[in-house]
Amino acid sequence: MRSVEAAGEERSDQNSRKKPRVETGMPLADAVVAGGSGGGVESAAVGECSSMTVEEIVQHPLPGYGVPVALSFSPDDRRVAYLYSPDGTLHRKVFTFDTAQRRQELLFGAPDGGGLEEGNLSAEERLRRERARERGLGVTRYEWRARHSGGPSSRAGILVPLPSGVYFQDLSGSEPVLKLQSSPTSPIIDPHLSPNGSMIAYVKDDELHTLVFSNGESRQLTYGARESRKIHGLAEYIAQEEMERKMGFWWSPDSKHLAFTEVDSSEIPLYRIMHQGKSSVGPDAQEDHAYPFAGAANVKVRLGVVPSHGGEITWMDLLCGDPNGTHGDEEYLARVNWMHNNVLAVQVLNRTQTKLKLLKFDITTGKREVLLEEQHNIWITLHDCFTPLDKGVNSKHPGGFIWASEKTGFRHLYVHDKDGMCLGPLTQGDWMVEQIAGVNESSGLIYFTGTLDGPLETNLYQTNLFPDWSLPLQPPKRLTRGTGRHSVILDHQLLRFIDVYDSIKSPPVIMLCSLLDGNVIMPLFEQPLTVPPIKKFQQLSPEIVQIAAKDGTALYGTLYLPDERKYGPPPYKTLINVYGGPSVQLVSDSWISTVDMRAQYLRNKGILVWKMDNRGSARRGLHFEGQLKYNIGRVDAEDQLTGAEWLIKQGLAKSGHIGLYGWSYGGFLSAMCLARFPDTFCCAVSGAPVTAWDGYDTFYTEKYMGLPSEHTDAYEYGSIMHHVRTLKGKLLLIHGMIDENVHFRHTARLINSLMVEGKPYEILLFPDERHMPRRLGDRIYMEERIWDFVERSL
Repeated sequence: MRSVEAAGEERSDQNSRKKPRVETGMPLADAVVAGGSGGGVESAAVGECSSMTVEEIVQHPLPGYGVPVALSFSPDDRRVAYLYSPDGTLHRKVFTFDTAQRRQELLFGAPDGGGLEEGNLSAEERLRRERARERGLGVTRYEWRARHSGGPSSRAGILVPLPSGVYFQDLSGSEPVLKLQSSPTSPIIDPHLSPNGSMIAYVKDDELHTLVFSNGESRQLTYGARESRKIHGLAEYIAQEEMERKMGFWWSPDSKHLAFTEVDSSEIPLYRIMHQGKSSVGPDAQEDHAYPFAGAANVKVRLGVVPSHGGEITWMDLLCGDPNGTHGDEEYLARVNWMHNNVLAVQVLNRTQTKLKLLKFDITTGKREVLLEEQHNIWITLHDCFTPLDKGVNSKHPGGFIWASEKTGFRHLYVHDKDGMCLGPLTQGDWMVEQIAGVNESSGLIYFTGTLDGPLETNLYQTNLFPDWSLPLQPPKRLTRGTGRHSVILDHQLLRFIDVYDSIKSPPVIMLCSLLDGNVIMPLFEQPLTVPPIKKFQQLSPEIVQIAAKDGTALYGTLYLPDERKYGPPPYKTLINVYGGPSVQLVSDSWISTVDMRAQYLRNKGILVWKMDNRGSARRGLHFEGQLKYNIGRVDAEDQLTGAEWLIKQGLAKSGHIGLYGWSYGGFLSAMCLARFPDTFCCAVSGAPVTAWDGYDTFYTEKYMGLPSEHTDAYEYGSIMHHVRTLKGKLLLIHGMIDENVHFRHTARLINSLMVEGKPYEILLFPDERHMPRRLGDRIYMEERIWDFVERSL
């Protein structure tokens, strides 16, 4: 699920986890490194903010987030590339910055002047954008191609996929070359360069293809997909939406082979979504999805390996999603990585996600070997920390790898030999490693991001790759400066890193730093703190507080207080912004908290806004998150009640004048709290809610709830319909009628239950929107209707 939108406000794509000037505006090299953090609330700032309009709530990018994104180093580390929009919109182009000459230039803009727009995409690409929560326009992705010896085709540059096709742009400034033409009826999907830059692999018409870069010769590598409801080379819905596996094919390090998935959805009944808002009927006004409902069948996934120039496919001894197969406990293909010597490392999960196997495959025979198994009675959390080691462990264990595990309750790093045996830990403690940023085997150092300095922050650390395990582990060395969130990109030589830093007091700033000691080498981008939008919101940053759950667990909340000079002393009418589900954290020391535009809008209407991460939310360890196991609708709602009671006890709010709003899981939780605690909460805005978990997908639901046939009580209690009888307050339901993630069926089922119990409700429907309204007019209309409801109901 992973939707954190608070009734329509999508998080900015700054510091995008998987994913960075300038024609006009401030030159990168003239930026100033962030220093001050601003003062308290000033009357001038309050006055400015009091004029906020509904249109400001839906603006993209948010104030302070019109920054370079998708940052990367060129293969020779001389340049930094990034996507940027000089006019402050979401229409981005590719720029580069020469770090030696401190010179920036526009490298690539869409030849047609527009590039990607919401209206010029195929249906498959639009759905992929939905699952990636992608809002960027113009250019949204690029890949570096290194220089090679040879003729003109060996030039260094970037590959850029656009709706019209795939372009190559060299560094000379010449006109871009269209390497692959695309069309809406037969689009080029997910193109990627081979590691040696000689070929492009892509999916077209559900089949995997390659194109030779030098002569433009293309080859189809797979066949027979459409005749049998199969797809070759694309990740299935569950992988994209829930597993954070966006890819369905993987280049071998030597560029000679491609591993790819074959997804068979023939045994999944199609779920039809009708476009009720269209004037036409028929095929153009309907769409069918192979959606695996909780308790029902999943797609079957095979893994094949094919020569990149074409030839016979070798199928690995693997078939996920077949409970009657040889390996019937292998339900999900979670991760695929190439190891050295063209060995495939594959992670598979069982259906209940309590057991993970790391398998090793010989690509010439397809034979398997189990490298390790992880088991946990709560669940296994997927990660991307698997890292093969080139030189082995102290050169004594060639072919080893780094692995991450939550076996201590927190995700930490471990070294394993080539046979999968664990040699020892690299990190430990009551905090978690998030990502491996880089590994330097020559110097014996590993770099990673984590929460050692607190769960509200993210920092870059280094530690020894080859510690003496007969001695206590040395604590990691922190390299980033300043409290808040740091997103980092290391260069190829492991000498420098880009630090994208923000905090509750500082919008994102971008710096080039030394990997030796973290010192700033040069600033790359910063927005002056005196710019009115930045200054205004910096002075209106919310307060982060800590309270205790009923069992004593520390919970973090963010508090947006109205201006007492304008609205008098508390208590205030109060709205609680909820998400509450797993894998998401709402409260953090980040600028995204400061420019929560709906919260700021409501605060300026005299309403106190509060948001709190209950037990079950992310970045606090497996025990904290695991409180939700079989307890959805219980512990999450009870913690939100605790937060409301704390506000009442502090004299900030009063019972009966507290409402809630949330989207997706937050939509579910806002309605659940309203129904379960009618004497405390008086109204709720419930956007795209999961109202009954038997109507959501297998992977997400069964991880936290188990199988419906085995845990009927959990499913019944976790349904909003089970609690409708006690509902007293006012409820606004919002849903997109072509939502392919949380189907409109959820809201329809709840309405049936409300009618049976004679409970009133209000509803706001968007016939042509999916999980989140994207069109500007729809978003403005939604915010107006939300405020109207809040003003009448609170």
